Amino acid sequence: MSSLKNRIIGGPIHSRLLTLKTYPAGEDEIVVEGSLKDERFRAIYELSGRKRDRGVIHDMVIRLLVGGSPLRILEAEADMLQTPRGLCSETGKSIRSIVGIEIRSGFGEQVHRTIGGVKGCAHLTHLLTVLAQEALHGYWTHKMQKPGAPPRSFEDIDGLPYLLNSCSLWREDGPLVKEIQAFIEEQRNKE
Repeated sequence: MSSLKNRIIGGPIHSRLLTLKTYPAGEDEIVVEGSLKDERFRAIYELSGRKRDRGVIHDMVIRLLVGGSPLRILEAEADMLQTPRGLCSETGKSIRSIVGIEIRSGFGEQVHRTIGGVKGCAHLTHLLTVLAQEALHGYWTHKMQKPGAPPRSFEDIDGLPYLLNSCSLWREDGPLVKEIQAFIEEQRNKE
């Protein structure tokens, strides 16, 4: 069997680095920060014939204040540190229009409807869609640092709508959902 790794000739020509981090911002809120950095390792010629040197093409950061129940975006900002064109920086303002969006199943589609295409920047849209999972993981990590009361019902679990049907294990009739439902039922029986 052939390996695509064996087909690589020379060093990389382009890279995209996504960095996602979460920080506490109070008892029930977090700041989620994501950066996207594109770097070209070779000079290119644009369709206009203009030569572009190698180097960083995009370097942008999104910060979201996340909290509430259901979990939602409370504040949003974008820093356009490096862009290929001056006008690109203006698209960073589009990020404000996602304030209020719930982080749940369908988040990516809602982001595309709100700031995708001609309404914003393809790179910010991509970064924002991957930030949703970081927001959930970060929020749960923040909230679960101390033991808390078990959920009274399956529907009371913050962020659960985002996970339902997001993968094979989190399908509605899947093993993780059954495990959580069994735990909730066990807790009810102890009361």
